[in-house]
Amino acid sequence: MKVLYVAGREASYSRTRIVAQALRGRGHDVVLCAPPDRRFRHYPWLLLQTLWNAPRCDVVLVGFYGQLLVPFIRLLTWKPIVFDMYITTYDTMVFDRRKARAGTLKARIYGFSDWLSYKAASISILDTDHVIAHFGRLFRVDTGKLRRLFLAVDDSVIHPREVERAPGDLMVHFHGEYTPFHGVRHILRAAKLLEDAGVRFQIVGKGITYEEDMELARELDLKNVVFHDPVPYDELANFMARADICLGIFGDNDRAGLVMTNKVIEAIGMAKPLITEHNQPVQELLKHAESAYLVEPANPEALANAVRTLAQDPKLRDAIAVNGYAIFQRYCTIEKLGEGLDGIFAEVVPKKALN
Repeated sequence: MKVLYVAGREASYSRTRIVAQALRGRGHDVVLCAPPDRRFRHYPWLLLQTLWNAPRCDVVLVGFYGQLLVPFIRLLTWKPIVFDMYITTYDTMVFDRRKARAGTLKARIYGFSDWLSYKAASISILDTDHVIAHFGRLFRVDTGKLRRLFLAVDDSVIHPREVERAPGDLMVHFHGEYTPFHGVRHILRAAKLLEDAGVRFQIVGKGITYEEDMELARELDLKNVVFHDPVPYDELANFMARADICLGIFGDNDRAGLVMTNKVIEAIGMAKPLITEHNQPVQELLKHAESAYLVEPANPEALANAVRTLAQDPKLRDAIAVNGYAIFQRYCTIEKLGEGLDGIFAEVVPKKALN
């Protein structure tokens, strides 16, 4: 097919890039319209590109972040529209970043953008059945137009590898944008509990809670944590390869109960034993003590105990890593993402275009 891929984020953004790779890997002719950066001021240009290219394409795929694009694209074309929603504006802005309180006009506007894009699209994609059910309850809509596709990451970069590792203490790795649902403060408190246990932590990234988390690190006077600025994706994979254990998320806000997150998929894609909080989305893919080690959210003691357990049981650590990687290969590679997108296209594209 000829696919018009209109992305709300730049071509180098991870979700934009791997979706384009997945489509091309399936043999589709992809017309990519992506902004040069994340600013909304580029959206009128994207809409003009849509108006020009849509008539010559079989389907329009609108990528993350596309809530502001989908309704206008529907006005410009009656071609089938598949929306890679990925996450909702409402959940991000209300539950996690606290930009508005539930029930306020601002929160309703965030929700309206999600609802309207859902109505305008032929099918929308979310990453778990739990989030699909949540979307249906939140917006009081039929979930028949929503499909689950597990998160995928670039497995040409994220894959098991051997790197030179310094001997000594067990290394625990975390990376992320320091958003509230990550719960970095709980990782820091767990690190303090493990200061005399032969465990070191490396934390890569910056973000919303960075300053307050750094203040906590100073208060705790941590001796076993090293902080790193964000690094290129291939270098991030090397950081993970040097670790013995990788961490997911540990926050306790409403958003934390709704997400899988890329870092979870990246950890199992590197064949590393993963510790993350137990929530329904993660448990759709992974099982406790089989393919991940799941702990209570916002509980530094539980996280510290999980690290101790895996540190003292290399067989369990290796089994979790092997089983997690098998699940990654089954569901979360770029190839599997392409297969899933093709299945969704087959639902909305006329059969003559598929032949």
